[in-house]
Amino acid sequence: MKSEIASNRKARHDFTISETFEAGISLKGTEVKSIRAGKINIRDAYARVENTDVFLYGCDIQPYENASHAQHESKAPRKLLLHRKEINKLRTYTEIKGSVLIALRVYWKNKRVKVEIGVGKGKAHRDRREDLKKRVQTREADREMSHFNRG
Repeated sequence: MKSEIASNRKARHDFTISETFEAGISLKGTEVKSIRAGKINIRDAYARVENTDVFLYGCDIQPYENASHAQHESKAPRKLLLHRKEINKLRTYTEIKGSVLIALRVYWKNKRVKVEIGVGKGKAHRDRREDLKKRVQTREADREMSHFNRG
């Protein structure tokens, strides 16, 4: 059972994603309750490998309104839970110049919150325009094919 909580739609527009990884995320109770309420934003979220751990930065989880005295910080770095081999693989990817780790989406998987992070390289402005042109061409070709098949 996978249900998406939040997604970073702009990430695929600004970056070419070469590989994706699924990671667990270490959260507090009030953070999970805020996520259940849908108060999470990953538009500016990215991951960074530090020593033997991976941390998620820029993920904004709004405070939970009904919390008693213990409240979480909204933009605190959060630890991602990955296997050692995956962390080593991510470290080698980030050592390549121009590549970054971007949070693509956050979703539920078996009652746990998972984050999909992607290894991406920034697109140049002309690459974005070329992607738009390809999308328009395929849309027009599909439209012509459906028109031809109808008549």
